[in-house]
Amino acid sequence: MDTECGMGSAGNARKQGEAMARNANAADKLDLRLKAVLDGLAEAAFTDQTADAREVLTEAVTAVPFDEHEAALLSGGIPRGHKALTAATAKLVKAGWMVKGRSGWAITEDGLRATVAFPTAQALAAALADGTPVPADTPVPAAAPTKKKPARKAAPKKASAVKAPAAKAPAAEQAVPASAPAAEPLVVDLDQPESVAIAGDFASHLGAAADWEPTADAVQMGLDAASRRWVRTVDLPAGHYAFKIAINRSWDENYGAFGAFDGPNHELTHDGGPVTIAYDHATKDIAYS
Repeated sequence: MDTECGMGSAGNARKQGEAMARNANAADKLDLRLKAVLDGLAEAAFTDQTADAREVLTEAVTAVPFDEHEAALLSGGIPRGHKALTAATAKLVKAGWMVKGRSGWAITEDGLRATVAFPTAQALAAALADGTPVPADTPVPAAAPTKKKPARKAAPKKASAVKAPAAKAPAAEQAVPASAPAAEPLVVDLDQPESVAIAGDFASHLGAAADWEPTADAVQMGLDAASRRWVRTVDLPAGHYAFKIAINRSWDENYGAFGAFDGPNHELTHDGGPVTIAYDHATKDIAYS
């Protein structure tokens, strides 16, 4: 029994060590994303534009992508990493370095000076944690911080996307798979696209011939007349998936994380079984249930 207790204690210690290492790594990545947010706001300021919060957050996540732990969904369908980053921006507001208005986000003059005084993610995080003010003699930068252009992860193969309308197949071949949403009466709504697809790496599980193909019938969503949202329930094995919302069976108009046009992929870590994906074309947001 002493041996078993010892092994149990060692196992718990190892798990705690792994959790501490993962959390430390997550903290470092969050600091990098927060620095990317402040730099993105600075860049918008130098172009005399009010920053779009979605675009700023999307660029931060594109620069430092979520790992599987951060991509896991919390209650309400929000990825853990998204929630952490959004919450962390409150530190920039508290420091007086950014403001969140109804028309968008904006960096303050003190925030611009903070990009000079704290040029690295580590320095910025330390200043926020300690409440360190920007030194009074720090100048306002003459240009936005230089950003490294990151490689985008798991981008769909747009070259294979069908640009021209596909030829109609015989009626027997156009049958919608049993897993696809039932056909609904045509609703005339000028604010809605003709079709919306969840195009990603799980399309084969839905009956499509290939993944990342927005033209397939098997990945189309259905418009809910009451909520005006596009909805699709899919039954997937446990795993980590990526997808985008593709409009009108083409990659010409598509939306990714934070509802950004041509943004990084939506990430879904799923325990297995049915999951409902809902897309609001007015806000470009998605929700899981």
